[in-house]
Amino acid sequence: MQIVPIKVKKSQLKSSIILADKLAFENEAKEKQAEELMIANKELIFQNKEKEKRASELTIANRELAFQNGEKEKWAAELIIANKELLLQNEEKEKLAAELIIANKELAFQNEEKEKRAAEVIIANKELVFQNKEKGKRASELIVANKELAFQNGEKEKRAAELIIANKELAFQNEEKEKLAAELLVANTELIFQNEEKEKRASELFIANKELEEFAFIASHDLQEPLRKIQIFSDRILTEGQELTDASRNYLQRMQSAGARMQQLVQDLLSYSRINENERKFEKINPLLIVEDIKFELKEIIEEKNAVVMVAETCEMDVIPFQFRQLLYNLISNALKFASTERTPHITISSSVIKGEAFSKESSLASKNYYHLSVTDNGIGFDQQYSSRIFKVFQKLHGKQEYEGTGIGLAIVKKIIDNHSGSIVATGALNEGATFDMYIPADLPISNRDFTGQ
Repeated sequence: MQIVPIKVKKSQLKSSIILADKLAFENEAKEKQAEELMIANKELIFQNKEKEKRASELTIANRELAFQNGEKEKWAAELIIANKELLLQNEEKEKLAAELIIANKELAFQNEEKEKRAAEVIIANKELVFQNKEKGKRASELIVANKELAFQNGEKEKRAAELIIANKELAFQNEEKEKLAAELLVANTELIFQNEEKEKRASELFIANKELEEFAFIASHDLQEPLRKIQIFSDRILTEGQELTDASRNYLQRMQSAGARMQQLVQDLLSYSRINENERKFEKINPLLIVEDIKFELKEIIEEKNAVVMVAETCEMDVIPFQFRQLLYNLISNALKFASTERTPHITISSSVIKGEAFSKESSLASKNYYHLSVTDNGIGFDQQYSSRIFKVFQKLHGKQEYEGTGIGLAIVKKIIDNHSGSIVATGALNEGATFDMYIPADLPISNRDFTGQ
């Protein structure tokens, strides 16, 4: 088939292209108009919905307005009835007021008549009372005069008798003064003798203290040295001795244990003897700092027993620092020593300022301020009947096989509290723990403190 070429004129082709471009432009314009029409329709739908909402709200508002108008009409009708009732009541009140005015006038007239009669009666009564008073005065004056005369006569007789007694008493007092003067001379002589005796005792005490210091030096050096050698040599025998029997080893171990207990006993006795009343340098300290220092010193045993040592509350206390540190050290180490194996050891220390009435009924102590130091643990505790025994030297509630110790630790605590003029109370229960409450005076000036422990 032969293809016949179509000849198109350039002018026709150009017009066709222009027409196509125009058509494309019109299509784009129509699409834009269609999109704008869709947006306009959506907006119209939205406005119609809003109008419907406004119409429904207007309907509800009209109903509410109609209801309020109905209520207003009801209230207007009720108000008309109430006004009529009020007018009727006002008319009745006016009638009653007119009747009351008439009655008041009648009553006023009667009252005036009564007042006139009452005034006349009052005048007559006053006159009668005045006459009776005058008669009573005359009679009472006569009675008083008679009593005064009798009293003066009695007083004169008493004065005469008292004068006789006073003269006898004066003579007796003079005799007593002479006796007292003689007794005073004797007492002064006795006082001089007693002062001389005190000076002798003081010098003897000074010598005894020196001897005690020498003994303490010997105990701390000469007595401990043999014990130390016993322990060293027995330890060498146990270490180097190859042919020792089990019995021999047992004897040497028991000898070592006895030497260690003896050495601890000597050290505790030295500590007890060094706590005396002459070391009176008081300072303000915070127990928290001392407890932290002691915790560091006892770190190994605290970690070994997984113990908790805490300070609940604290206040500064006026005490002898090194003695107070030893007191807390003894109480905390004692609590660790007697910890229960059934629970984690827990030791709580607290200090505060309280009034004496909190722990004593004595009126002389009730109003004074005291430092209250408390140390509580949850250890094995003790039977309350032994609460005073535990503070005595060498007193132990448990055997040496159960718990180590010399029985001096709490005696040292008691002596330190006595040096602070305080008191200590121990409270405990078996397998529940123990509490040590200490009370130290806070008001008394340091220079005036009584160091007798009373």
